[in-house]
Amino acid sequence: MMKNFSNRKKNEMKLLNNFLFDLPTPININFWWNFGSLLGVFLLTQIISGVLLTMNYSPSLSAFMMLINLEKNNWEGFLMRYIHVMGASFLFMLIYLHMFRSLYYKSFLINKMTWVSGVTIFFMMMMIAFLGYVLPWGQMSYWAATVITNMMSAIPFIGKDLVVWMWGGFSVGLPTLNRFYTFHFLMPFILLMIILMHLIFLHKKNSNNPIIIPSKLYMIPFHSMFTYKDLLGFIIPFFILTILTFQTPDLLNDVANFIEANPLSTPAHIMPEWYFLFAYGILRSVPNKLGGVIAMLMSILILYFLVLTKKYKINKYFNFFMTNLSAMNFIILSFIGSQVVEQPFINMGILFSILYFLTFIITMYL
Repeated sequence: MMKNFSNRKKNEMKLLNNFLFDLPTPININFWWNFGSLLGVFLLTQIISGVLLTMNYSPSLSAFMMLINLEKNNWEGFLMRYIHVMGASFLFMLIYLHMFRSLYYKSFLINKMTWVSGVTIFFMMMMIAFLGYVLPWGQMSYWAATVITNMMSAIPFIGKDLVVWMWGGFSVGLPTLNRFYTFHFLMPFILLMIILMHLIFLHKKNSNNPIIIPSKLYMIPFHSMFTYKDLLGFIIPFFILTILTFQTPDLLNDVANFIEANPLSTPAHIMPEWYFLFAYGILRSVPNKLGGVIAMLMSILILYFLVLTKKYKINKYFNFFMTNLSAMNFIILSFIGSQVVEQPFINMGILFSILYFLTFIITMYL
C-alpha cells in the first residue's frame, strides 16, 4: 500500500514537473510571450488584495463612507484599495497586449481551444470588473450600474422583468449592491478553473512562435531560461504599478466617483472605466437600443469566430497592417466612448464601429 502511494506521488510530481519546468517551449519566443505569465501574477495580486478588502467591506448604502474610513483609519487600507484599483487597469492593459500578440502572430489558428478559453477569460474578467466598479457606491459607479443594467430591458418580452429581478427592486439599490458584491467575490474563483483549462490546452499543443511555423526541433525546456526571463519581466510592470499607486493613485479614476451616489442627480456625462470604452463607443453608435446591445456583445463574441478561419497565408505585411488597424480602431473607439454624444463623435463612432467589425471579417476570409 505504501509502495502504491509512493508511486502515485512520484507520478504526480513528474506530471507537475512536465507541466511547469520541462514544458517544451519554442526557443525563439520574444518578450511578447511574457504577458501570459504576467497576467497570472497580476490576477493573483488582485485576488489577494480583494480578499483583504472583503475583510473591511460590507455591501450597504454607506459603502462610500466605509471605503473612506478604510483608507484613513485601517492599517495600510489605502495601499490595499489602490493596489486593487490600479491593478485592475494593469490587468486589462496586459490582457489587451496579450490578445494583440495572439492576433498578430495568429495564435488562434495554431491552438484554437486555447484562444476560445482565452476569450472566455476576457469576457468573464469584463463582468467581474464591472461588478467591482459598482461596489464603491460613488456617483459614476451608481449611474454606470443603472445604464448598463438597463440595457437588458431591450430584450424582447422578458427584458423589463429581468431588469427588475436583477435590481431586486425598481431601481439600483441595496439588493443590487448585495448581488454584485456576491458575484464579484465568487466569479474570480470560477475564473481560476477556466485559466487552468486555458493552461492545459496551451501545454497540450505548446506555444506558438514568431515565425508561426510549429516545430518540435526548436524546443527547449521552459526552466531555466524562460523562468528567469519571466521573473525579469515581472520587475518593470510591478515597479510602474508601485510608483503609480503611491504617487498618482487616482490617475485612472473618474472625478465623479469622488462624490457619494445620489439617485436624484444624474451626471452630465456617464461613462464606464477606460477598459470598457471601446465597447461603450460601439453601443452608442447604434441608434436602436436592442441593436446597440447586440453590437456591443458582438464586439467581444466576434473574437470567438476567428477560429473558423479555414485558410490563411502567412504574410507578415498583411498581419502587421490588419493587427495595427484593429489596435487603432480600439483606441479611437475608446476615445469616442469617453466623449459627449454629439457631432462629430456620433459619425466617427458609426464609421469606426463598422471598420472594427470589418477588420475581423477580412482577417477571417482573406
